[in-house]
Amino acid sequence: MTALEWLPTLRYLLLGAFPNGPLGGAALTVVLSVVSALLSAVVGLAGGVALALTRGGAYVVLLGIVAFFRAIPVLMLIFWTFFLMPMLLHIDVPGLVAVVCALSLIGGAYLSHAVHAGIVSVGAGQQQAALSLGLTRWQALRHVVLPQAVRIMLPSFVNQWVSLVKDTSLAYIVGVPEFTFLANQVNSRLMIYPAQIFVFVGIVYLVLCSALQWIASRMLLRERRAHATRIDAATETETETETESGTVRDEQHGVAVR
Repeated sequence: MTALEWLPTLRYLLLGAFPNGPLGGAALTVVLSVVSALLSAVVGLAGGVALALTRGGAYVVLLGIVAFFRAIPVLMLIFWTFFLMPMLLHIDVPGLVAVVCALSLIGGAYLSHAVHAGIVSVGAGQQQAALSLGLTRWQALRHVVLPQAVRIMLPSFVNQWVSLVKDTSLAYIVGVPEFTFLANQVNSRLMIYPAQIFVFVGIVYLVLCSALQWIASRMLLRERRAHATRIDAATETETETETESGTVRDEQHGVAVR
């Protein structure tokens, strides 16, 4: 096949039947990844905060739920959500929704541990200092602990989101026309170009994951620079205050000597 003959195939792999049909291919993989990443972040943040705030039996129950979802293979949970959700909700659940739910639950379970670990790593002293100022535990967590913990959590979030991008390839098992599904479909139709097709698939996944890592590293670098700037500004202000206080004391001492 010539380059021009490959163009319709490449377009089909990237967009599916869109705009004449439903969105598919790499574009649907990106949509799946973004939606699942956002939902898993919400679930993970809620789970991590709950683990940090609860004690006793409630903590054990939450820890058990998180461990349960972490132990389930992604493919198995996709099957469960695809076949059990219609039975439990008594409505027809599309495969796309089932996959998003499965990826969000598993991603959220892993991120819950990351959030909890980030909160713990900040140290109890920060929270105790906030509590001594009259803040509630939730206010101390929200305004004092979490802003510091985010910088610690971010690498774990990125690693989980990269894994999530690759896990979207399992959506083909319930008929969702994402990138891997269409690649298998095209390979079955052409039969004689498997190497070219799947090398292209690998390159696209590499680009997606590398782009995510690059964006995250830029965000982390910007946050570190902003944090360093805030520290420098606070140090400079403190130095100026000490200098002014010393000058005032010297002047007072001079007046007293006279």
